[in-house]
Amino acid sequence: MLARPLVGVYNGDSNSKVDQHVTLPAVFTSPIRPDLVSDVFDRMKRNKRQAHSVSRFAGHQTSAESWGTGRAVARIPRVPGGGTHRAGQGAFGNMCRGGRMFAPTKTWRRWHRRINVNQKRFAVASAVSASGIPSLVMARGHRIEQLSEIPLVVDNKVVDNLDKTKKAKALLQSLNAWEDVAKVKDSKKIRPGKGKMRNRRYVQRRGPLIVYNQKGPLVKAFRNLPGVELCSVSKLNLLQLAPGGHLGRFIIWTKDAFEKLDSVFGTYKKASKEKKGYRLPRSMMTNPDVSRVINSTEVQSTLREKKRPEPRRRKVNPLAHNRILLRLNPHAVALKRRSIVASEKRDKKRAELVELKRTGKKPAVDPKAAERKKKLKALTKSRLVAKRRFVKALLAK
Repeated sequence: MLARPLVGVYNGDSNSKVDQHVTLPAVFTSPIRPDLVSDVFDRMKRNKRQAHSVSRFAGHQTSAESWGTGRAVARIPRVPGGGTHRAGQGAFGNMCRGGRMFAPTKTWRRWHRRINVNQKRFAVASAVSASGIPSLVMARGHRIEQLSEIPLVVDNKVVDNLDKTKKAKALLQSLNAWEDVAKVKDSKKIRPGKGKMRNRRYVQRRGPLIVYNQKGPLVKAFRNLPGVELCSVSKLNLLQLAPGGHLGRFIIWTKDAFEKLDSVFGTYKKASKEKKGYRLPRSMMTNPDVSRVINSTEVQSTLREKKRPEPRRRKVNPLAHNRILLRLNPHAVALKRRSIVASEKRDKKRAELVELKRTGKKPAVDPKAAERKKKLKALTKSRLVAKRRFVKALLAK
């Protein structure tokens, strides 16, 4: 938003010559809402549409009937008669040549959209506020590099005498605003697509918007300049203030229209005179740079220290990771070593047996193992004998 106490009023002799100054209206300090402007513009644009539809007789202006089943053809209605290519062709259906369209358009479609009055006023105030910021006006494509200041206000004495397009052109040239009109003139080209056949053959850019208080000869003077539009300050239209829903229209104000903005929109201290009970919207924050506010030392010094969450431990399979296995069972090293030694012994013994089978030799008998086996056999035999005697004794009783 723009914040400057005074704005110069130009008399048209030179762009740098200022006759007097006027106070900046409060509407230029209202918050800029591009999202709201885009939404309201879209709905306002829909309200200018004209209803259209296809003829309700289209595709049905024939006495076609289906041939029924039994002829090995589809059951679509077919044109009667013979002797022409048209006879026997499918009709009525949307898949047929010369048939009706699918879901024919109707005039009772929902063309218009309701717009909240307060939202519309907020959008207009945002568009007026954005027109006073040079960066937004230049970003929209207007050529205002040669201007001394924005918004551009012209004295009423200069505008009231305008009754010819030649004089209007001379005024724009003296204000260094003619470059924007020349840009519009050079941008005129033929529209792509079928619109060129529907009374909208050419397209061109938008030029400056002239805002006046009372309708006078200036309307006829400016209306023949390409891209230049005129509007009354009491009937500011968002479609002109933000064409395409984009903020930053180059506006040339007359002095009395510029001074009347406070009565149209009101100020932060008093309500509007022309809009009943309306007050200018206020910004929720004086400093919209939220990240700078949050990261400032004043805010950060009063905040609680942020506790860092403990890192989540990753679950690891101890059977696949020796480090985790040793943490759970320190004896796992000895067990693993013992299993490795036993495995090596088994492999060695198996290799020896295989080698003996290949050579046909008998394996060497270990005397200690043979003695152990003999004792085990004798012990088993004595146990069997003792068991039999016990059984016999039980049977004898």
